[in-house]
Amino acid sequence: MSVHRRSLGHRPVAAVALAAATALLAGACTGSNSGSGNDASASGKDVTITFWHGWSQDNETKAINDNIANFEKAHPNIHVKVVANITDDKIDQALRAGGPDAPDVVSSFTTDNVGKFCNSKAWVDLGPLLKKDKIDPAATFPAPMLKYTQFQGDQCSLPLLADAFGLYYNKKAFAAAGITAPPKTLSEFDADAVKLTVANADGYQQLGFMPNYHGYETAPAHYLGQWGTEYFGSDGKSNLAGDPTVTSMLTWQKNLIGKLGGFDKLEKFRTSFGDEFSAKNPFETGQVAMALDGEWRTASLQADKPDIDWATAPFPVPDAQADSYGRGYQTGTIVGIARSSQKQAAAWELVKYLTTDTDAVVSFANAIHNVPSTLAALSSPKLDSDPNFKVFLDIARNPHSSTTPASINGGAYQVSLQNLAYDVEAGKQNDLKAGLSATDKEIDAAVDQAK
Repeated sequence: MSVHRRSLGHRPVAAVALAAATALLAGACTGSNSGSGNDASASGKDVTITFWHGWSQDNETKAINDNIANFEKAHPNIHVKVVANITDDKIDQALRAGGPDAPDVVSSFTTDNVGKFCNSKAWVDLGPLLKKDKIDPAATFPAPMLKYTQFQGDQCSLPLLADAFGLYYNKKAFAAAGITAPPKTLSEFDADAVKLTVANADGYQQLGFMPNYHGYETAPAHYLGQWGTEYFGSDGKSNLAGDPTVTSMLTWQKNLIGKLGGFDKLEKFRTSFGDEFSAKNPFETGQVAMALDGEWRTASLQADKPDIDWATAPFPVPDAQADSYGRGYQTGTIVGIARSSQKQAAAWELVKYLTTDTDAVVSFANAIHNVPSTLAALSSPKLDSDPNFKVFLDIARNPHSSTTPASINGGAYQVSLQNLAYDVEAGKQNDLKAGLSATDKEIDAAVDQAK
């Protein structure tokens, strides 16, 4: 199971982290050094490059190292020094300092930072390299993954595995409530969530679904993936107030809270939940009968063997978009080349192998139970075919699936929207139009300041 989680929904310090990363990148003198694309590897001479990544669990680092060993076997003159468990802050600091100890190839779990990586020129634009090697990005990577790896035409990163979000449901609870199939539309979902809710003197014996934004993975961005929200207009300005999908989502979520007992009652029950990444997860304990979660949860459930009979399905879609059922929110890990690297030719060979070699992508996906990040890998017969995991592969292939767009100041716009959403669900902001308009102004001001 991969430990990386990108949801702003369970990272209350996200705004602080984003601000820190922005400051680091703003102060980095990375744009003036273009590195060297003609290192000795091109002529067959031995070259050693450094690869920094964030994975830390034994199965993850073994999977990376196995792929590196296969790469080195195919490229005997390129040697790779691998450094694990690296954060974005460490990457930013190293690229700012430069020098021989800085990494050549870097990866990040934070797709929200792509706009900053590209805009600051800290990471090399891979577009010309893809073109040189006749790799068509649109024919190689699913559209949402391609979208979250670029910013304003700068393809400064490529996807290296992905996360897709869908519905987990308790089959025994469904049967007891007389529900014969997972819901496909939100009206069906709401009705099922009410049927699955069993109250007791303390609040709930079982809750159909926890809709609150402080719930695990129920962040506004994850919900909005079911609407296909664009966030920004064609002029680059925040368009939350002008996009009816945002109002629709906020209204739906608030109404569902009311149907399930109200915000205060749900929040009290939420405080009884155990850790999201343990066997005390409320879906595993049976406290909730349905959950919005990523593909990695299938591996957790298989390992924990909770006393529930469970299955997966795509998360429901708005009734007006019923034909888009099967979609879901996507995000993932990204990888790129440091602008300061003096060994960019060798670095590109490694990045190209990790992100486009089908066997490499499939073996890594199988090992850490994430969604593979190329269209060829998604269709590979070597890919694990567990039915519950396959749901997420189908979500990744679905043409309606979407992601959050890159911004020059990272995911700050998501934090602004999330803060408004907290006030809306708690009844502190009842004028959606005014709240969204004010949030648009806040986002635009922050973007302008970051330029």
